[in-house]
Amino acid sequence: MKTKILEKFKALYGDGAVCYASPGRVNLIGEHTDYNMGFVMPGAIDKAIYVAVKPNGGKVSHVYSIDYDEAVELDMTGDKPAQQWASYVYGVVKEMEKRGAKVPAFDMTFGGDVPLGAGLSSSAALESAVGFALNDTFNLGFSREELAKIGQMTEHNYIGVRCGIMDQFASLFGEKGKIVRLDCRSLEYKLEPFNPEAAGCKVVLFDTQVKHTLASSEYNVRRAQCEAGVAVVAKHEPGVESLRDVTMEMLDKYKDEMDDVVYRRCSFVINENQRLLDGCAALEKGDYVTFGQKVFGSHEGLSKWYEVSCKELDFLIDIARKNPGVLGARMMGGGFGGCTINIVKTEAYDAYVAEITEKFEQEFGHKPRVIEVVISQGAHKIG
Repeated sequence: MKTKILEKFKALYGDGAVCYASPGRVNLIGEHTDYNMGFVMPGAIDKAIYVAVKPNGGKVSHVYSIDYDEAVELDMTGDKPAQQWASYVYGVVKEMEKRGAKVPAFDMTFGGDVPLGAGLSSSAALESAVGFALNDTFNLGFSREELAKIGQMTEHNYIGVRCGIMDQFASLFGEKGKIVRLDCRSLEYKLEPFNPEAAGCKVVLFDTQVKHTLASSEYNVRRAQCEAGVAVVAKHEPGVESLRDVTMEMLDKYKDEMDDVVYRRCSFVINENQRLLDGCAALEKGDYVTFGQKVFGSHEGLSKWYEVSCKELDFLIDIARKNPGVLGARMMGGGFGGCTINIVKTEAYDAYVAEITEKFEQEFGHKPRVIEVVISQGAHKIG
């Protein structure tokens, strides 16, 4: 991909470009915890967006997308471009300018191998790659944390997606053999060891290739239900501002004052945060069996307590639970479709992939997309 990007750059704009990469991400445990100010556990993967860039000395930037085979001129004094893919680049520059940076005009080509539509955050990878590349090229002085916020605000202000910061954070802070334990309230983070290959395991995603229409509306319902639970507890407990501040003891104490569904939603989030912390403790001991049990527990909670799974996802996890070669598996992402993430013993891997593919096709009439991933380096300069 690097060669392809640089060759296209040379054909369009000449020599002298420098290449950068920023990866997509997976999330091991910690779903629907981000907007409740809890913990998440993402890792950068070996699928990335690649950017080639060079200052052009003019007043207008030229950007070409290999994936869309389309070029645009970006005049940063003008309106947002009509193409959404170009709006990501435009938005990153605008957010940098809001923070006092002067970003000279540039030429850029980009493309990637992050599978689209699988919940691996190709958009955050693009924002992070563009931000990291421009920051380095023009010596703008932004920290990685600031670049993550720039990416997040690009989504909010130019794409219309009010996302959390996990995806951008993972893309910028990830390291090979490590996952990022991120505190979504303070943005404090710790790199935890995660090297399944050394433990005789692989990580694989099975993309159901379905997305049920409930996803966006039910997401908002879940947020409102969590807020309703917090409001009940906050009437009695000073200092409670989010579910991060609520213990199960508190929730149980005021259970009778809230709807049963609200109680179940809040219970899931509180328990999911604890699962994540317990999972980190297991990884620090190199205990992938216990960690895998926490991953299975996460799916159980998402399916039965938070109710954001679907028949395709549950079908895949049922197969995983019955296979002794699978240490842990769960749905990944907002829910109602998308991927499962699986930690599988290497010796069982080929047979497991074959089993999943065959049974899923028999049940639903199409094969799941199989995406093997390796935890890899975050945003970096290639040269």
